Parts: sequence; C-alpha cells; structure tokens
Amino acid sequence: MLDFNALQAARRGPPKPTRARRPVGFARSSGSERHVVPGRGAVLVEIAPGDRLTITNDEGGQIAELLAAHPDGRLDAGLLDVGATHSADGLRTLLGSGEPSLQRLHQGLVQRGIDLFDAQAVVLFESNTPAGTQAEFVAQGAGFVILAAPADAMDVAGQGTATPLSLVIERANPATRPLFDLPDPLADPVLDLRVTSATAQSYRIAAGQYFQIIDVDGRQCTDFQCFDARKLDRGIVRPLDVTTTRTLQHHAYPMPGLHGKYFDQDMTPLVEVIQDTCGRHDAFAMACAAKYYDDIGYPGHANCSDNFNAALAAYDVPARAGWMAANFFFNTSVDDHGQLLADEPWSRPGDYVLLRALTDIVCVSSACPDDTSAANGWNLTDIHIRAYDGKERFQRAAAWRSSPEAEPIMTRETAFHQNFAEMTRDFIDYKGFWLPNSFPQVDATEAYWACREGVVAMDLSALRKFEVTGPDAEALMNWVLTRNVEKLGVGQVVYSAMCYEHGGMIDDGTLFRLGPQNFRWIGGSDEGGEWMRQQARELGLNVMIRSSTDQMHNLAVQGPKSRSLMSEIIWTPPHQTAMADLEWFRFTVGRIGGPMGAPVVVSRTGYTGELGYEIFCHPKDGATVFDAVWTAGEPLGIKPMGLDGLDLVRIEAGLVFADYEFCSQTDPFEAGIGFTVPLKSKTGDFIGRDALQRRKDTPARKLVGLDLAGQEPVAHGDPVCKGRAQVGEVTSAMFSPRLGRWIALARLDVTQTEPGTELHVGQLEPGLKRIPAAVVPFPHYDPKKTRPRS
Repeated sequence: MLDFNALQAARRGPPKPTRARRPVGFARSSGSERHVVPGRGAVLVEIAPGDRLTITNDEGGQIAELLAAHPDGRLDAGLLDVGATHSADGLRTLLGSGEPSLQRLHQGLVQRGIDLFDAQAVVLFESNTPAGTQAEFVAQGAGFVILAAPADAMDVAGQGTATPLSLVIERANPATRPLFDLPDPLADPVLDLRVTSATAQSYRIAAGQYFQIIDVDGRQCTDFQCFDARKLDRGIVRPLDVTTTRTLQHHAYPMPGLHGKYFDQDMTPLVEVIQDTCGRHDAFAMACAAKYYDDIGYPGHANCSDNFNAALAAYDVPARAGWMAANFFFNTSVDDHGQLLADEPWSRPGDYVLLRALTDIVCVSSACPDDTSAANGWNLTDIHIRAYDGKERFQRAAAWRSSPEAEPIMTRETAFHQNFAEMTRDFIDYKGFWLPNSFPQVDATEAYWACREGVVAMDLSALRKFEVTGPDAEALMNWVLTRNVEKLGVGQVVYSAMCYEHGGMIDDGTLFRLGPQNFRWIGGSDEGGEWMRQQARELGLNVMIRSSTDQMHNLAVQGPKSRSLMSEIIWTPPHQTAMADLEWFRFTVGRIGGPMGAPVVVSRTGYTGELGYEIFCHPKDGATVFDAVWTAGEPLGIKPMGLDGLDLVRIEAGLVFADYEFCSQTDPFEAGIGFTVPLKSKTGDFIGRDALQRRKDTPARKLVGLDLAGQEPVAHGDPVCKGRAQVGEVTSAMFSPRLGRWIALARLDVTQTEPGTELHVGQLEPGLKRIPAAVVPFPHYDPKKTRPRS
C-alpha cells in the first residue's frame, strides 16, 4: 500500500531543480570546448596562456601528431611545455592527399603563416594504446595547436584502421573569448549578419549564392521567409509557401537531396536545401504572431510576424497579422489525435541549414522571441546568417550522429558513388552515406528479376565495420553475441544477433574470424560498437574495438550468375581459398585481376536470398573494383540494384531489417532469427541468455509470412486483426513479382501463427478497410536456403 506519510515527508523542504540529462555538447559549457579529429583528419585550434588541453584516444590504437605555433606562425612545441622530436610526416601526407575535408585546414595554415616544411611534431600514443588513454598539456602562451590523426590507407586483409581523437580545451580565461562562439565559415563569407535575440532582419541573396542560417547557442528557433526579388520589384508579393512546398515535395519540410526545394504560391522554386545538421524542423504552423500571445495572456509580447513586418518594410512588402514561414529548428509534431505539439528544439550550438538561392531573393530571418514555452529551450539567443559565393561547391549532406553524445558527421559519398551517379540521381541518405535508391532505366521489379535470374551489383558501404583485436577478443565476442564464437574457424563467417540483458536486440550482423584473436564485426548500427566497448571496459578485457567503416567499403554482387563473374575478376594467392572453392559463409583474401591488383576481401554472403558475394575494399580502390565488376558483368546482363529493389528480394527471402522486424523490445525469436540463439549447444554464458531462455519458453509473438488477397498495398505498421481484435502488425510488405501477389512479414500473437489462419490487415483506423490475409510458411522464398548454398 502507498504510505501517505512517507510521500508527504518526501515533499517537505525546498523544491529541487529540474535538470534533464543532456548529451555532451548539447549546450556550451562556459570555458569548455570539444573538437573531434576523425581518423586521417586534423584540426587547427587557437590557444591562450593557461588553457588546459586534454587529448583522448577514443577507440585506441590511433597515433597522434601534435604541433604548436606562435601567433606569427612560428612552430614551437615549447608553447605546450614539451619538445617536438619527430618529423610531422603524417600531417604533411594527409594535407597532400587532396582530401576535401582537409582543404579548409590547409587554408587556415596559410592564412596564419604556418609552414609545415621540415616541421617537427610531438607524437602521442602507439598502435596498441588502449581506448580512452589521455594526454594533457597546458598552453604556455598564445598561439595555435594542430592535432592530426595520421594513418596509412587500411589494408582490408589487415586491421590497421584509422580512428578518431578528441581534443577538449578548458579555457583559463573564458571571459576573453567571444560571447558567441560561432563555427568556422564554410568558405570566405560575402555576408555576415547577426540576428539578435527577439528581432528579425532582412537581406538579399543573389541567384546561385549559398547562405547559412546558424543556431549560435543551440535550441533557438528561427523563422525564415523569402520572395522572388524580380517579382517583388514588379510589386508582386509571392512569399515562400509551406503548403505548396509540402505538397510538391511530399515532405513536411524539404531535406538535402533530390527533393529539397521550397516554392512560392506560383510553384516557382526559390531555394534548395544543401546541408542540414539538425534534422528536425517545422512546416506545420505560422511564425508566431501577436494573436498567439494575446490569446495565452501575454498581450504586447514581441513576435516574429511583427518583426518580419518591420524588417520587410524597406522592400514595400505589405504587413501581415501572421506570416507563413519555414520554421527552422522548431520542434513540432502532430499526434495521433491531430493535436499540434511542440517541444525543445533538437538543434545544438553551431547547428545550421545551408540553402542555395535558385533565383534572386529577398529574405527575412528571425530569432524567435517565445519565452512562454519550451520552443526556444527557455533561453532566448541569437541567429547568424552567412552567405557564400555561388562559385563555391558544397556537397549535399545531412548530419548523422552515431549516439546523442557524438559529434555530427555530414553525409558522405561511398567509394562507388561516382560510378552509380552516372546511372541515377536518386540517392538516399542512409545512416550518413548517400546510397542509390532507384535507377531510371532499371526499376525495382527489373532489378528484382535480375537478382533472381542473373546478376546485380549494389552499394552496401553504409554497413558498420568494427575491428576487434587483442588477447580477449574471442571472449568478448562470445559474450556479446548469441552465436558460439568459440566454434568459428579462421576464414569463416557467422550470422548472429547482439542483445541487451533483457533479450531485446541491439543489432544483427556477420562476424568474420581473421585470426585466433582477430575478428571483424559487420552490422547495421554504430550502437553495436559502442555496446562492445562498454562491455570490454566494464569487464576490464584486453581488447580494442575500432571502427573501420570509413576505411572499408563494400559492393555486393548477387544472383545465380555471380559466381561466374567473381571467378573472372578475383585472383587469390595459393594459400587463400580460390573463388570457385569459396563456400557459403566463408571469405577469402585476393586482388582484382592479378597479383598486383587492388586488394580485396571477398565473402560469400548477401542480403538477397540468392547465391552472392560481397567485395570489401579501401575507398581509394572503389573505382577499380566497380569497373572490374561491371566489365565482367556486362556479357552476363548485370543490372544495378538500389535500396528499393533490395527491399523486394530481402522481404521475399524473409531477411530481417532493423526497426522493422526487430528493435530493442524484440528478441531474436520474435524477429524470426531464433536459429542464432543456440541455448543448448552454446555452453558459454552471453548477454541476455537467461532472458532469452525465458522468452523462448514462454513466447508471446512470432514472425510469420502473410499472403494478401487482391492488389491493395499494405505497409509497415499496418495492424493485423482477427475479427475486431488486433493480434499483430505488418513489419514489411511488398508485391512479389514471382508470386504475382502482395505478401508481408508480420509479427503476431503466437495463438494466430498456424499456417492457414485467416486474418485481415486493417487500414483506415483500422476497421473501415479490411484486406483479407492468411498465414503462410515463413519465408515465402526458398525457406531451406538452397539458392545461396548452391
């Protein structure tokens, strides 16, 4: 029973402050800065006397080069009270690589007169340095530090990858720093404009120019509106129209990519979205107006609409009681009851949206004055505008964070991007990579048949790769995976689930054994790597877990004719398995074309339910690998396959996909991959074992196949019903070209999973439209996996 007296006692005394836990970097800490240096990257940062620098080897095994320079550009490690004893060859090699991300660093060095010729560096860490190892320095004077994470291009047969370093600077005198710590410009600005808190400013952008709307201190909304300047000059006032934009783009708000434009009411495109580091904006409502504040009891409150009117008066734009706008960094949503909800913005200090003017435009931007709700995080701050010359080139990108604490990584191109870009413009931002989605000359159905009867090639480089090495590598992998890693031989691959203690899945993936204590985990999420590091840290295991995703991209070659293609292009040395002898779930190490060709690792694995292979290579060899595959594949009728085609073959083959067939609340049995949990034969303990045994003994849900009547489409999330009761939901669905009907994967209550059980998929809330369905054996295609085994 509830103890009323205890509850009352707990409430006595002064109130406790509300302090939600926030990720590192979500808001700026006074005097503290964090910079992340990616593997094979470098950063230049200004320092002042007394500043304390802490450099962390985040994943372990990454060598660092540290240089310091006086304000006049003279290199002197004495600024950090150390001596430089090694040549800065690693940094010089990086700058000479032509990597676009380092071009800005090179410009910064030139601008500050820092000459790296014959430069000496302080070398930190070694190839076996454990993750989390730190080095600390105190600045003895004013100047700059350059921190580099040099590494050679990764040998895909080895495990010497490049990993990030973190630099944290605790400022000795924060008051001397600028009040607003803006991020560095993306290029030389042609406009720098501050929109101070609770105001708005207008500005003009020429056609082709880029402009950046920056949330300086985070969690600050900004309303944006613009007009075709030529129309405005003729007295035609046609503002950016959210309803037109949302309708034409099929999105609540445009995002970087093929569908990333804002339009006026005449359907004239005004701006396009190039980059977005926040990923959460609003296009449901208007800019805040006087009536909004009047109605909630704050008459006379400053508002964005009145601020717009004042800022646009110089352009003879008639005033409005309320302005429609693109509400950047405004976190809103519509709930299941149609209610408009708002919460704190997702944006963090320095987040921005980069736009490009498609015609001459007159713009207005506000720093929203709403201090009556969480819309601006209860703390009103500034917005900053920068414009750049149209001759600059910025890659379309959105920010990807592997975890809430991680620094943003902008969408990058894979090693095969340029090859596929010659065939399509339809790329999807998938977990931080641009992957081809569809091809105009090869639709999803044609790619499906090519995979089932011929051969296809597809880009799967976004898969996350982790190098797991050290004396305790096998022990760690046996602990974090459900499969029995002790039985895995060198050269073998095993498919496994990775689970939390309660049995819910973190990820699924494949484990490669490269040596006695050398493994490579390839999964779908960064969470798997974080989970392995956490377990190794808590258990005190002697093992390193280093990401190699950016150092190893992979092209999948799938279909009945894939063996002929691969045998023609892959050369293997005598001590490695020849392509003709490579068995299912094994890998070999070879080269393209001959003993001097590009090095590759080839596994007989795939995600299609067909005979197939995956080729792993360093990004520098991507074009070579692609050209070899395509040249050998043309006589075989090779076709490109995008994500839309891949979805067809994987659903038909019953292959599961994260956040569709499984999530952290779903165990492997419920996800249809119970075979990855050998509870009887695996004698060693592993995470979630007890929970998985309990879940297996008392199952509640099961993944099954459904056959659907008629040609009505169904989709992920549609409820599956028995009479008036919902008994499950569709996880994935497709029209099967082979079967000539709609099929689905569905997770159902175990009482409704017998083949032949008649159900219906409910749509339109969910009883107004019912699509008859029947449970069928799972999966629909080749349940014994005879095709990939062949």
